[in-house]
Amino acid sequence: MTATRLLQGEITDSLIVEKKGATGWITFNDPGRHNAMSYDMWVGVPIALKLFEEDAEIRSVVLTGAGGKAFVSGANISQFDKLRTGADAVAEYERVAEGAQVAIYDFLKPTVARVDGYCIGGGLNLALCCDIRIATEASSFAIPAGRLGLGYRLTAIRNLVMTVGAPHALDIILSANRYNAQEALAKGLVHYVVPGAELDNTLNAYLDRLATNAPLTLQAGKKAIREFMKVGADIDADKINKLVLACFASEDYQEGKRAFAEKRQPVFRGK
Repeated sequence: MTATRLLQGEITDSLIVEKKGATGWITFNDPGRHNAMSYDMWVGVPIALKLFEEDAEIRSVVLTGAGGKAFVSGANISQFDKLRTGADAVAEYERVAEGAQVAIYDFLKPTVARVDGYCIGGGLNLALCCDIRIATEASSFAIPAGRLGLGYRLTAIRNLVMTVGAPHALDIILSANRYNAQEALAKGLVHYVVPGAELDNTLNAYLDRLATNAPLTLQAGKKAIREFMKVGADIDADKINKLVLACFASEDYQEGKRAFAEKRQPVFRGK
């Protein structure tokens, strides 16, 4: 199938945006960093999705990672000192990252995460914003925020809880454990696990099924399900946001960054 490259020169080269038949593709393209999300990659995602939304020929969208070793390994930690330190910088980074994830979550057409390798932290957040997740047996999943001192925004927690349920969500957040593909399947983090050699055949068969179904029916069903998944009005979102921002302002966050860079176990003090 012929692929048409889109938005080249208009957004970062770390995102490859393509149209392949009736499917739009967004490929996270920084394999040297296991496709860790940079600020510019977060910025580019909503731009690509808007293009696909306006194209009547596009029936579905695939998100995947380049290099065969990772979907997305998390946020690009090399940018943390510049972009995730200080209240204003943290607020701006959170705004852009949140905007990208909301754009995926609210996208009306079906979205599929093609996962082959690491799907960690922000990468798992991105995958959970998609409707369907298809993973290879070699893939692994984790939310290691507790090992870094990061705060986790309400919408990301909402997506996790709605996907796996509160008991599994608590285990995933509190333990910061890494799970192999079969463990992820058992917890409900992914829908399908296949051998690496079968990934694209499985994906293409699913995309073909989407393309033959009635688009308006799929969109109406997806929107109705998303409505049922909305956060209740009585939830104290401001308090949760303050707790998240307090994590980024903490000494523990600074220690988490240092420990990650020095490849050692962090020593957290709850300050």
